[in-house]
Amino acid sequence: MLLLSAGCLALGGCSAIKIAYNQSPELAFWYLDDYVDFNSEQSLQLKAELSRLQAWHRQTQLPGYVDQLQGFQQQAVSDATPAQVCTAFEAVRRGFLTALERAEPAAATLAMSLDAAQLANIEKRLDKGNAEYRKEFLEGSPQAIRGRRIKQATKRAEMLYGRLEKAQVEVLERLLDQSGFDARRTYAERLRRQQDALQTLRTLTTTSASSGANSPANAAGSSATARSALRSLRDRTVTSPDKAYRAYADQLAQERCRMVAEFHNTTSAAQRQKAVETLRAYETDARTLMGHVS
Repeated sequence: MLLLSAGCLALGGCSAIKIAYNQSPELAFWYLDDYVDFNSEQSLQLKAELSRLQAWHRQTQLPGYVDQLQGFQQQAVSDATPAQVCTAFEAVRRGFLTALERAEPAAATLAMSLDAAQLANIEKRLDKGNAEYRKEFLEGSPQAIRGRRIKQATKRAEMLYGRLEKAQVEVLERLLDQSGFDARRTYAERLRRQQDALQTLRTLTTTSASSGANSPANAAGSSATARSALRSLRDRTVTSPDKAYRAYADQLAQERCRMVAEFHNTTSAAQRQKAVETLRAYETDARTLMGHVS
């Protein structure tokens, strides 16, 4: 949720950002609890860890967002290159991985405490999300699916630039039509990641139960094993073990940079100024959040 709040600095409304960020430990808990259904002991532990994670994020990560947002404002008034866009996306990716690394010890402890019923809850909730994905990207006529993608892309662009001209919507349509995005291929990788995660969690809970982690030595060993397993899972999630999918993902990443740059270069001076104002408001929010002001 901390990462979601950070992402909202580029996507959401100003007051909503501050509210969501200041309440992110609570919101994150309810989001995760929807998947797992934590017991009372787990709930107390998770809430405390999320509060610590938020404090770390506020102190160490938000200053970097301010710097990034200032840079984005300077870039917004000029044409963009795909390389510049890729650099911006990479900065977001690094921040995401840094937060995951920070959360690793707490995640390992929590993972070892899960039981079979909670793993079944996670699987059930993932199935629900998969049904939502299929409805959005796989079900209905090609025209309906295309229409949903164009609507979503237009909405995102207008959050930054304001209302688009008809010709600009047509540019988005063309870019999406030319995209190499394959919803079925992406869905297959989504399922692979989920099964990988579930199997990893099953292994950790079984290992924890059989190791008798009552002694400090056993507890420390189990924790180290769990952290290593989650780190490997993270690596397989970020970089698929499927060579063909990695090539596909790299192609999409480069394509995304080209698409964003090409669309940005269609925007007017007024739209770019609107983007600057939006980014400046996000910067103000980030500075406010650094000062713990609600």
